[in-house]
Amino acid sequence: MTTLPALPDEELLRLDQQICFSLHAAARAFGSVYRVALRDLGLTYPQYLVMLVLWEHGELPVKQIGERLRLDSGTLSPLLKRLEAAGLVRRERSPEDERSVTVSLTPAGDALRGPALEVPRRIGRSAGLPLSDLTELRALLARVTTALDAAVLDEA
Repeated sequence: MTTLPALPDEELLRLDQQICFSLHAAARAFGSVYRVALRDLGLTYPQYLVMLVLWEHGELPVKQIGERLRLDSGTLSPLLKRLEAAGLVRRERSPEDERSVTVSLTPAGDALRGPALEVPRRIGRSAGLPLSDLTELRALLARVTTALDAAVLDEA
């Protein structure tokens, strides 16, 4: 494990020294760009994430969608209800286990995939970095996420 260089005490609590704030600010900036990019698709960013999972993996139980998106069922269920009301997904109870609900794309949800291809291209252009930097950033963020998850487990 690497350690960060020590900062003087007067620097430790500066907002611009907080990694979490830098990530928060970047996430909010991304959110603003996604809001515009997704407007024509009629999706919110969280709905777009659900659609990405379904476009990639096809029919899945709600539990697996939640695991992939790091969302609990209390957050995910209303998202799925709105996507179903919009005619993009179908939710069905498993005949084997009534507690399990499976989500699949409708033909309209599947057809939205083509127009959605422009979204990541637009986000990439808006980020102002070459693809190699964005790829490296994604890999670094994945490493940070893994380390933070492990740190929480270690402290539990």
